[in-house]
Amino acid sequence: MNAAPQLLVAGGGIGAMAAACAVARAGWQVRVFERTPVFTEVGAGLQLGPNVTRILHAWGQQDALRAVAAYPRRLVVRNAESGAELGELPLGERALQRYGAPYVTVHRADLHALLHALAQTAGEVQIRLGQTLTHFQDDGAAVRVRTGGTGEVEGDALLGADGLLSAVRQQLLADGPPQPVGDLAYRAMLRMDALPTAWHANEVTVWMGTDLHLVHYPVRAGAALNVVAIVRHAAPRVPAAHDDDAVPSGELAHMLGSLGVICAPLRELVDAAAPASLNPQTWRRWVLAARAPVGSAPEMARGRVALLGDAAHPMRPYMAQGAGMAIEDAAELAQSLAMTAVDVPTRLRRYAQARWQRVARVQARSMRNGEIFHARGLVRMGRDASIRLLGERVLDVPWLYSR
Repeated sequence: MNAAPQLLVAGGGIGAMAAACAVARAGWQVRVFERTPVFTEVGAGLQLGPNVTRILHAWGQQDALRAVAAYPRRLVVRNAESGAELGELPLGERALQRYGAPYVTVHRADLHALLHALAQTAGEVQIRLGQTLTHFQDDGAAVRVRTGGTGEVEGDALLGADGLLSAVRQQLLADGPPQPVGDLAYRAMLRMDALPTAWHANEVTVWMGTDLHLVHYPVRAGAALNVVAIVRHAAPRVPAAHDDDAVPSGELAHMLGSLGVICAPLRELVDAAAPASLNPQTWRRWVLAARAPVGSAPEMARGRVALLGDAAHPMRPYMAQGAGMAIEDAAELAQSLAMTAVDVPTRLRRYAQARWQRVARVQARSMRNGEIFHARGLVRMGRDASIRLLGERVLDVPWLYSR
């Protein structure tokens, strides 16, 4: 009896864990190499649309997801300067009825823990922490990788799920680093019970201003509020791996000033952040960077090597689909690798062919949304008027959520 084929995975984040779960369920052995020595509670909140929760439910994770997620009843858009409501998209039961799966909001660490636990039971999965993949060699018959701790390891395929600054991508495509997009993000995680009751609403709220948008929503089954503010910012440097940093106290005034003119209720939330913070330093910042939308299948897979998630198609955060597209990738990868009538490179080509146009569409739409969210002058006025007039028709995304 032949041994199960083996997938080597660079990275240990959400996309890597999702791939480990899905591919192990398809009968492969999976070995994950993550550079950090321990998994820590990093990151902030995530929004998962029905296109993503449908996959998690198919993996049997309804109860595990419900234990940690929030299920907002609606998405509401407001003007950041006046506070006026511009439009809404019903979620909750409406999402279930229309798309057959819920819209949820979840802490990144909780989703990672859910996938990590599933990986332990999904099949034969080994996770090696403190191991940095430094080089790979695809000789056609197998792929070999070198890591900082275990030397050379051989497998049937290699998956680069090592994020925005992917080392696997650089060796595979040699297309240079991602480029800054000119936006800077600040995020905070707040205790819901320490906030004024006005902020306890079970909804996703997006405040749109000039050169600014701010979004907040509940996570951890409603026990915490995730807040993210994204502002236009001169950020010419290429991001580094450590760019998710706490905002130094000396820069806090500059950060608050960058929010510009905002309405009194929104200013109240910002002022309430420090005493309600779940973290020792309230605000964290990171430089947003991206790549052009994927242009062809060979940008996602070549030979026995494939890319997934941010390594393949980093998403600007203006559609809340970064984690979602990585989980979709994982499900599609598993379907392709489960094929037995063709060789591994053909299976990976099938994966890439099935994914590249969809992720490129989401990348392009995210770029466009960024321009709309941060619009100035007449464009901003037109944006607000369109949302007021059309509401749900411009806020819903059936082509994304139906799949």
